[in-house]
Amino acid sequence: MDISKLKDELTEIETFLASPDAFSSSDFATKAKRASLLREIIELDTKISTAKSNLEEAEALATDPELGEIAKEDIKSLKAVIEEDSAKLEELLIPRDPEDDKPAIFEIRAGAGGDEASLFAGELYRMYQKYAESHGLKLELMSANENEAGGMKEVIFKISGDNAYGQLKFEGGVHRVQRVPVTESQGRIHTSTATVAVLPEADEHDLEINPEDLRIDIYRSGGHGGQGVNTTDSAVRITHLPTGIMVAMQDERSQQQNRVKAMAILRSRLLERQKEEEMKNASEARKSLIGTGDRSEKIRTYNFPQDRVTDHRIHYSRSNIPAVMDGEIDDIIHELVKHERSLAE
Repeated sequence: MDISKLKDELTEIETFLASPDAFSSSDFATKAKRASLLREIIELDTKISTAKSNLEEAEALATDPELGEIAKEDIKSLKAVIEEDSAKLEELLIPRDPEDDKPAIFEIRAGAGGDEASLFAGELYRMYQKYAESHGLKLELMSANENEAGGMKEVIFKISGDNAYGQLKFEGGVHRVQRVPVTESQGRIHTSTATVAVLPEADEHDLEINPEDLRIDIYRSGGHGGQGVNTTDSAVRITHLPTGIMVAMQDERSQQQNRVKAMAILRSRLLERQKEEEMKNASEARKSLIGTGDRSEKIRTYNFPQDRVTDHRIHYSRSNIPAVMDGEIDDIIHELVKHERSLAE
């Protein structure tokens, strides 16, 4: 690691950011974020160097009859600081996927298990909602299809904020729940599933969509029980003809709002499809972690009778399901990220 090169890069970026035209530049946000990261790295490196220097002084005083005991305490605390900050620095120096900072679009659908599957899908939505709240991320509900049991057949939402996709990209796949449903009178354990897709929100410049490849249908929104959501033709269905991918949106009262949301989801699905093609050449180990795009891939089991959550990709298990369903999944995410980094080494 050559910190002097990073200092030179920071000086160059700060010169750019101080220029009168910087704010109007398309690179402004990217460069400002890079400058913030470089400052953090340089400050951490300086802190480690100071701690190492202080450690040498403390070790020299360790045998002093008067200051030895104080020096030994300093040695212990300084070593802990150096170890902790070195780990932080190492993490900051790992090249990040440029998509990690993009918003994450979630699509959760109830799978096998009827009403119990839809209840579980709703619980997963609330789990991510609470995770977002506790991490200062913003969750925007884009579309929800609830059923009479109080669950969700399908819910689409966006989570945005610092490293949103980077934190949550490994949540995609089949989530399986094992428990006794509230409707089960004989106490039998049922297995139900919900499918989770996590896509980085695609920008317009990420891929070009030919308008001639789109069929856009406008129709009247319909609510539960055949009730009209409104009296205008505001629902939008967009079909990408070359791939057959179709997105329908009717939650907003404005046709334009529904159209914008539908295009955002379509763009992200098309980008995911493009990446699935690229994934065919990826290593088998990485495929096992981030998935092959196969929606039938079971990634995690929530076993309520045994109070155990298991992520099958990394063979990681933990207890306290109520905490997990309250959004406390940092340990699972940390293990998945750590495993991804080990594959990159």
